[in-house]
Amino acid sequence: MGTVSRPRVLAALLALGLALIVPRVPWSESPHAETDRPAVSRSGVLGGASYLIEAPPNWEGGLIVFAHGIQRGPGPGAVGPPPIAGHILDRGHAWAASGYRAREYQPHLFIEDTNALRELFLKEVGRPRWTILYGQSMGGHIVVASLELHPGIYQGGLAECGLVDGISIADYLSAYTAAAELISGAPILDAPDPEAFAQMLKERVVPALGLPGEYTARGRQFDSVVKYLMGADRAGNDLPMRLQGLRRRYLLNMNYRPRDVENSPNPGWRAASTVHIRYRIDPGLGLSEDELNARVRRVQPAKDARSPRVNPVYAERTGRIQVPLITLHETGDAWVPLSLEQSYRRRTIAAGTDHLLVQRVMRAGSHCGFDGETREQAFDDLVAWVERGVRPVGEDVLASDLSRVGVRWTRYLLPNDPLFPRR
Repeated sequence: MGTVSRPRVLAALLALGLALIVPRVPWSESPHAETDRPAVSRSGVLGGASYLIEAPPNWEGGLIVFAHGIQRGPGPGAVGPPPIAGHILDRGHAWAASGYRAREYQPHLFIEDTNALRELFLKEVGRPRWTILYGQSMGGHIVVASLELHPGIYQGGLAECGLVDGISIADYLSAYTAAAELISGAPILDAPDPEAFAQMLKERVVPALGLPGEYTARGRQFDSVVKYLMGADRAGNDLPMRLQGLRRRYLLNMNYRPRDVENSPNPGWRAASTVHIRYRIDPGLGLSEDELNARVRRVQPAKDARSPRVNPVYAERTGRIQVPLITLHETGDAWVPLSLEQSYRRRTIAAGTDHLLVQRVMRAGSHCGFDGETREQAFDDLVAWVERGVRPVGEDVLASDLSRVGVRWTRYLLPNDPLFPRR
């Protein structure tokens, strides 16, 4: 019997060690879809929702299901391609997008629509090696809720400018509105209808608070509260580009709330709650944190509106994900603030799943304003993570000092960025 050289033994042991260290991804060795097949381009209506399906020739077996953001008005939603549709096809993968059967904020319906579209793809095109759910804005709620509530359907998630902490978006907007009511002295939560609400904002709230960049003394109090609602760090450092983002959403974030939320058809209104929110405000502005929290009006949810059993999509998220998730977010997004990313990071830490969450931040005051290269890099990194177990680099959104957050993922600093080089 021959002998085995020592170098070969060491090489074998090294290979064995690496195999034990690197987790084997169950779908990474699934056979690729058959070659020499033509491209697929289909459209139609499924369950009242328009859809699009695109697959390149010689499809490599990856599928991306796209969940778009909120659309206003009545009737079914409009379908469109993901913003990196061309890049997905160039990489040999297929994509499918649903317009949803309805509009407005109804993620419980839209999760069903995206799941049904994936099933249609399996039936008419073929079984993918893996499926990634990619969502923008409200689509981020669809992504995270789907990963938590329907494990096994998707092998990865990508959310940009997303409602990653689910119903917390309604909590944030309600807390914002309640703070504006208290500090302005205008009882806007008692407005009988949206028209009266809008008139009260114009005639009472704006004169009392002013506007971003032109605040009154009470406006400076309100802005400090908003700074923390949006995600300022523990030391009180403001988020980069927050004021630029707030200018776009200052009055739009003040939301009318119907008096009879129990019978409201809007699940966001029904589930919104500020009972758990601890407001913060900087010292020296004439309103203490204790006084603020004691006097501000608290918004209560309707019965079972955020019950995990009755309304699981609108219940608080748990952080219990089982597959990789990459998120992209802007620092100054005042509509869907960075604080939602921070909250979901805390949930994954509590659930022991934070190793499956990678968050990246761009220094901007926009909402869903990422450039193509940033999106494409995130997508490519997620595919590598799903296929080969290579966890990409992210950002610490819970850092004690967020003044330099997002530098790595911001390709060009804007002139009004505090870090913009000046002569």
